[in-house]
Amino acid sequence: RPRYQTDYITDLVNVAPGANATFETQVFAGAKVVEKINGYEKDRNIRQFELLIDWGYFYFITKPMFWLIDYLYKLLGNFGLAILATTVIVKAAFFPLANKSYKSMARMKVVQPKMMEIREKYADDKMKQQQAIMELYKTEKINPLAGCWPVLVQIPVFFALYKVLYVTIEMRHAPFYGWIKDLAAPDPTSVFNLFGLLPFESPAFLPHLGVWAIIMGITMFLQMRMNPAPPDPTQAMIFNWMPLLFTFMLASFPAGLVIYWAWNNTLSIIQQGVIMKRSGAKIELWDNLAALFKRKPEPAE
Repeated sequence: RPRYQTDYITDLVNVAPGANATFETQVFAGAKVVEKINGYEKDRNIRQFELLIDWGYFYFITKPMFWLIDYLYKLLGNFGLAILATTVIVKAAFFPLANKSYKSMARMKVVQPKMMEIREKYADDKMKQQQAIMELYKTEKINPLAGCWPVLVQIPVFFALYKVLYVTIEMRHAPFYGWIKDLAAPDPTSVFNLFGLLPFESPAFLPHLGVWAIIMGITMFLQMRMNPAPPDPTQAMIFNWMPLLFTFMLASFPAGLVIYWAWNNTLSIIQQGVIMKRSGAKIELWDNLAALFKRKPEPAE
């Protein structure tokens, strides 16, 4: 049988023989609604009562994010729209960093022919090849790690949003539009029964894969195709398989989180495209997509 236990610890009190001692305490039993918890802490002067809600290690991001989503929900009337609006605000907050990153990536595309010349010139000397490429980066003022910053910044925001969806009662059973009736639960549709068109439940042994997970995977695929394919075969393989891996990995996550990721990818594609166009760099998206359907020449005998 399940066992439930609660403990109460107070300061030591000495009770004389024949005397009485009285202890008074307050017990909270109810849904952990953030507004009510904060109200009790303030009105009754209960120290650290807010810790009743587990905001996680990223509490300094999670709590402001919940406040922002809740505020936007009161304005827009839908938690899904609030998440979309929050994504736009977060993108705007990190715009200078992302702008610098995408500009550096655009510069890398411009100097791509020079990099190919260096690789051909020092094909047999990897040390000189690397030194020449680093010198090129220095001359052109390019940071080769700049492309990682938008992803690294997004990770703590991603986990903070996951925590908001997981611990706050306000997000429980909050609907979006269409088939999403609970943003805190996974997308209920499945590709294996054609998203509900076929009259049977998707078998439990098959991986869960809903509509929003597929949309997220497509946006991630398009975002990665904005860049030229890596020359290294191993990197190119990772480049090709990463969107599919993330599609299956995130499919079982709360729908609100997958919607956030898909919308964030869409905004990143637009932002990167505008910056690349202004920087004079070629947008590789259409060429990369067309290359998928071109027949590769057969090796000469």
